[in-house]
Amino acid sequence: MQLLLLDKRTQSLVEDYVPTKEMLSELVNFFGIFADITRLRILSALAISEMCVTDISSVLMINQTTVSHQLRLLKNLGAVKMRRQGKVIFYALKNELINDVLLKGVEFLGY
Repeated sequence: MQLLLLDKRTQSLVEDYVPTKEMLSELVNFFGIFADITRLRILSALAISEMCVTDISSVLMINQTTVSHQLRLLKNLGAVKMRRQGKVIFYALKNELINDVLLKGVEFLGY
């Protein structure tokens, strides 16, 4: 057994604070949302307004197939929600915390 330099209280705090493997796996998936430039652009646009695939594609100059693929991924990860109006589906951020994380990243980088 290896001798720890930490006192028992600090050791206990660390053991209690470090997330479980299940939570860590979910955190990896959550932060993976922000690990792609196209997804970041889409999330930034949706932070301003709900939009349909055609509008996102046109405004951001991204292929519609790519936009659809990324939106499907973002929906499956719980980052965006959809609303149907006739034949058109509108996408929006599911939770403002997504935008908060984006803004914290920008703040961290000093922009």
